[in-house]
Amino acid sequence: MFKATVACLFITLIAVIVHDSQAQECEVCVNMLTKFSETLSDEDRKSKDKVETLLRKFCKKVKGKDERFCFYIGAREDSATSTIGDVSKPLSFYMPPEKICDKLKAKDSQICELKYEKQIDLVNANFKKMKVKELKKILAIWNEDCKGCTEKSEFIARVEKLMPTYAPEAAAARAAAQKSEL
Repeated sequence: MFKATVACLFITLIAVIVHDSQAQECEVCVNMLTKFSETLSDEDRKSKDKVETLLRKFCKKVKGKDERFCFYIGAREDSATSTIGDVSKPLSFYMPPEKICDKLKAKDSQICELKYEKQIDLVNANFKKMKVKELKKILAIWNEDCKGCTEKSEFIARVEKLMPTYAPEAAAARAAAQKSEL
């Protein structure tokens, strides 16, 4: 009885690990197709052409890695190749995004090589220990810059000044933490 229980737990653990690694492997693909799939109605899914049209429209609104994914599948006007049919047809049949991404990976491995950048935890971040490059990255995400900044302390001051505008929750949490320390 004990051996059977241990065997079941081991198999479950392996299944969870494989599923997690698969989701991380095609992270952008699975995320994009899941978000797009949620916007489709049953009526939209009846026609492959309708799904393609809606996917192209959806891809016009995305940025960053999601935009790159759209480029790879041919859902953008500037795409060199088009495998959009390999996405729209399975979506119309309610195929799960993970399966669609596996099939796309077989045709173009670049699709599953896309990864989202690691998010910076602004609440717990110690700006004084961060590199200037990371501070500049925060400003770039916010579409801001620090003109005339030469010292690290100037970049820190700029990030802290703009935080209430771009990350109000993080700014409030940091302010509350500073008050509790006093």
